[in-house]
Amino acid sequence: MIQATQSTMKAIALDRFGGLETMKLQMLPVPELGSNEVLIHVEWAGVGKWDPFEREGGFAREFGIEPKFPYVLGSDGAGTIAAVGDRVKEFKRGDRVYAFSFLNPKGGFYAEYAAVKADDVSRIPGELTTQQAGAMPVDAMTALRGLDDTLGLKPAESVVIFGASGGIGHLAVQLAKRMGARVFAIASGSDGVALVKRLGADAEVDGRKDDIAAAAHQFAPNGLDAALITAGGPTADKALTAMRAGGRVAYPNGVEPRPKPPFGIDAKSYDGMPDPQAIEKLNRLMESSGVPGTGMFEVHVARSFPLDQAAEAHRALDEHYLGKLVLQTA
Repeated sequence: MIQATQSTMKAIALDRFGGLETMKLQMLPVPELGSNEVLIHVEWAGVGKWDPFEREGGFAREFGIEPKFPYVLGSDGAGTIAAVGDRVKEFKRGDRVYAFSFLNPKGGFYAEYAAVKADDVSRIPGELTTQQAGAMPVDAMTALRGLDDTLGLKPAESVVIFGASGGIGHLAVQLAKRMGARVFAIASGSDGVALVKRLGADAEVDGRKDDIAAAAHQFAPNGLDAALITAGGPTADKALTAMRAGGRVAYPNGVEPRPKPPFGIDAKSYDGMPDPQAIEKLNRLMESSGVPGTGMFEVHVARSFPLDQAAEAHRALDEHYLGKLVLQTA
């Protein structure tokens, strides 16, 4: 086993669950490395919409987890491999990687180092920067699981993506296009509409002010085949009135309020958990080129914050922004 070159690291850690005041910059031991794990020198960590829920103890209560403090947040990130476990053959020190680390008992990505199971790690695909890769994993996997596993999206089908300019949504637009679907994107604000148009949506509307039902009918006169709902509420439910009989609706667990499709249309919730096969498919889709109406795969980073401003990043989650927020950890 190759060992890390230092024994301590900077991390944003909680000594108790609670508000923004619980997030403190601390010096902690570098996580110990298991035989089937890699140690990542984290450069960028994604800031997820779910992070405040975790910070307040929501996941610990929901899953009956006994938390271990100091508690390091951060479900995804990217950087370079600093060390590999004895049983890890597919990675080596210095590889540029992204990784998933949801509720990792060894700590998350709001830190200079993270120890992660090798099955939850991938080399950074295509032309993505390390910053983009750090912002992407959970949202991209959630988008893929919704479009592929839950909706079973097929080429030439029409799909509405609600929340299309958000973290999950803007990645879902690009993945759906690469799966051959026709994408009707409902974004937030004129800047959101401009983003999803650039990313290859076939039609786009502003969910804040446009007539969604009329635009959807024009896009799919016989009704939409599928819907991925990344944010709930009356506007999302209005979009679902454009579904055809037998249409399919998917939404990630945690979306509140839950979507209310018309009678006879089932809305399925799902989790966006990774596995090696799904990671491989995600990479393959992101690396796809020559897809009509699309360019290089883009992870849109709205703002980045230094590690010691993690509380400011959490505040920014409540503001209007496109794509994702990230922490620079190195």
